[in-house]
Amino acid sequence: MRAVVQDRYGDPEGLRVAEIDRPVPARDEVLVRVRAASVHPDVWHVVSGRPYLLRLMGSGVRRPSCPVPGTDLAGVVAAVGAGVTRFRPGDEVFGETLRGQAWRNGGSFAEYARAPESGLAGKPGGVSFAQAAAVPTAGYIALLNLPADRVAPGRRVLVNGAAGGVGAIVLQLAKAGGAHVTGVDHTGKQDLMRRLGADRVVDYTRDDFTRGTSRYDLIVDVPGNHPVSACRRALTPDGVYVLIGHDHFGRAGRRWLGSVPRFGRLMLMSLFVRQVRGGAGGLAKAEAMETLRAHLEAGHLAPVIDRTYPLDQAGAALRHLADGEPVGRIVLTA
Repeated sequence: MRAVVQDRYGDPEGLRVAEIDRPVPARDEVLVRVRAASVHPDVWHVVSGRPYLLRLMGSGVRRPSCPVPGTDLAGVVAAVGAGVTRFRPGDEVFGETLRGQAWRNGGSFAEYARAPESGLAGKPGGVSFAQAAAVPTAGYIALLNLPADRVAPGRRVLVNGAAGGVGAIVLQLAKAGGAHVTGVDHTGKQDLMRRLGADRVVDYTRDDFTRGTSRYDLIVDVPGNHPVSACRRALTPDGVYVLIGHDHFGRAGRRWLGSVPRFGRLMLMSLFVRQVRGGAGGLAKAEAMETLRAHLEAGHLAPVIDRTYPLDQAGAALRHLADGEPVGRIVLTA
């Protein structure tokens, strides 16, 4: 089969397409004929090998332990392992190739990829393969960090970075829960936030939400471009601040540890500051995928695709992700 291959860490332009053996699914795995695969920040981090800490977290010290990048996919089941019960050949599916939360290549930038049964869900009929492929990793992160009690009717939610991959899903899930949602992003993404359902939009190049008069029951901060102390000023007395964090493709963190020290400080702060905490915690991947499938089927999630690329332009797709300010998601098609 044809697959994108990564021989070393570094510039995404070093990626190449090669003929490699088709993977064989294990007992609890599904082999998927990939129709689309998402290009998202975690993929960039593993391709670049930065921060260096990720190489000790399963990615591979000298070179990637799995040579084929990509984690998210959508496609058609080609074969199943002996222990798989929920899927059969011909089913349309979407999901993640990685087990749990990991920082390594997952093999989805290829014509075929294997994934654990627990990481997949059936693709709703009214959703394209490209749209479905754009959801798994961003959606899982959103669900892990979105406190359910904060997105009920009458709640006021602010999403900083609301037009990005994770932020757009947080925005839509908060709206689906009945909350009044304010979206914050740059000038070129104001219309996109409105299309996603934001009740109010803020252009951060003109206005600083931390200095305004509005107060929120929940602030979900994707880029982390304000101090926590400033964000707390925009919370109600019992409001909650959740940092998802974005390393801005190596520009915001250090080469060795990236943004890990910042999260360490935040975890320590959460022991003493009631307004700082995380979301759903240990949500199982299978439960998350079924939740995302239900939201897609109900129309609560409508992924917007900025651009699609063929496999042999994976490097260009990653460069556009890091430098091009895409309006919507970037997807590879196989």
